[in-house]
Amino acid sequence: MHDPAQLIAFVTFSAVVAGTPGPSNALLTVVGARAGVRRGLPSLLGQVTGMGAMLFAITLGLGDVLLAHPLALQALKWGGAAMLCWIAWRIATAGHGGDAADAPAGFLGMAAFQWVNPKGWLVGVAAIATFLDRRAGGALGQAAVFAILFALVAFPSCLPWLAFGAALQRFLRTPRARRVLNGAMAALLVASTILLVWARL
Repeated sequence: MHDPAQLIAFVTFSAVVAGTPGPSNALLTVVGARAGVRRGLPSLLGQVTGMGAMLFAITLGLGDVLLAHPLALQALKWGGAAMLCWIAWRIATAGHGGDAADAPAGFLGMAAFQWVNPKGWLVGVAAIATFLDRRAGGALGQAAVFAILFALVAFPSCLPWLAFGAALQRFLRTPRARRVLNGAMAALLVASTILLVWARL
């Protein structure tokens, strides 16, 4: 990006879409409450790396392939929504220890999760539609710049969700408190999934 105004716009866009509520940040809060900030950092790194990798792939043409095949896009959308709802159910019904064992966690789990997250696909397509510039060189170079910048901006934007979860640890000393948090995060996960899916119908 040679235009400073475009760079500022992209950084602002990345900070807003990465830091606002969504499925990934809801899960990150659960990770923070379960593991704390230090032990939750691999999950945060996996989340931002997965988001950057998805943006890279969409810029290189995966998004165009999906957009050209409506059935594949619909299958991805509904499959992702079903996966998110299943994860929400696992969180809501977690045992008294507060662990949602089947919820994504760790670097690889959170990185892989981004590929079934409807918000990630919407963000990627919106970013390319807005910022891809024919005058700025080939798709490969722009894809790398988009991915790296997005990941760098997303890290501090998503960190508060992990820290918020960790801050809740001192209030989660009873099974009832842990069930309330799990239920609230599961509800947020389902609500964000419904909003993201139905917005594209």
